[in-house]
Amino acid sequence: MGKGRLEAFSDGVLAIIITIMVLELRVPHGADLAALVPLVPVLLSYVLSFVYVGIYWNNHHHMLAATHKVNGRILWANLHLLFWLSLVPFATGWMGENHFAALPVAVYGVVLIMAALAYTFLARSLVAYHGQDSALARALGKDYKGTTSLILYAAAIPMAFVDPRISMTLYVLVAVMWFVPDRRIEKVLPGE
Repeated sequence: MGKGRLEAFSDGVLAIIITIMVLELRVPHGADLAALVPLVPVLLSYVLSFVYVGIYWNNHHHMLAATHKVNGRILWANLHLLFWLSLVPFATGWMGENHFAALPVAVYGVVLIMAALAYTFLARSLVAYHGQDSALARALGKDYKGTTSLILYAAAIPMAFVDPRISMTLYVLVAVMWFVPDRRIEKVLPGE
């Protein structure tokens, strides 16, 4: 079956996720800079999560550009990814509202690692369907960035109970790592 509906549905869900996150931002009750100070953790968690959702949208788009069709397994794998991404607004809000307390920071990491695992499963499902000699399989290769991300998330979750700042640093590090455009897929697509 074609991939158009999967792409359209995914784009819609990701747009709703960002909308929910921005709607959770509250306007300060004062008109001076001091009124913004209590909102700094909320704003910082929003920015980080917006970047993460943007990274997933971008990489999802590129990955599907290297595919031609999907099957039922891929549809479910994609829905699995969207489920974990749909929890980003909850984890973002809880973390920001509680000024990066240990448990919310750890839960944020659980959501991130589960989304990363779901993305990996989706990528592997696409490769299995299109073949090991497909453009997507060649582009993904060993996926060192994905593996490194999973390792950093796995380290960050328990570190939240030692010092949440360490976990936040690791989350930012993974986002920076992925924010740098990944050209693997563009290199194997004709006309890119």
